[in-house]
Amino acid sequence: MGLLTLVSAATFVCTPVAVWDGDGPIWCKEGPKIRIAGIAAREMDGTCSRGHPCPSSSAVAARDALVRLLGGPKGQRDSGHIIVRAPAMRCSADGQSYGRVVASCRLSDGRDLAQAMLATKTVLPWR
Repeated sequence: MGLLTLVSAATFVCTPVAVWDGDGPIWCKEGPKIRIAGIAAREMDGTCSRGHPCPSSSAVAARDALVRLLGGPKGQRDSGHIIVRAPAMRCSADGQSYGRVVASCRLSDGRDLAQAMLATKTVLPWR
């Protein structure tokens, strides 16, 4: 499924296979890369994107919190991406950003992924 198709789709499935940082991208087995809607995390170089909230937690702490929510690390790619093997999530596309689908997702246990990340206190709300 192409990015334009996903952006206009109401819902889609994402089976996470890799994570870069605390708000994404999350690589989906089905193809898309997701940026989690409604939250902001530090970039992996420790900076915060201009105009975004800047959490006090490190990028590594946020990434590791996301990886734990997705079942824990299963390895690491040469690129630095953390490999995960997580159950499929149901996601709703909210738009696109830098070639990624901005999406709201529900974990397999029904929890909202953004809310679960906010509960870790490693990210801040952002719209």
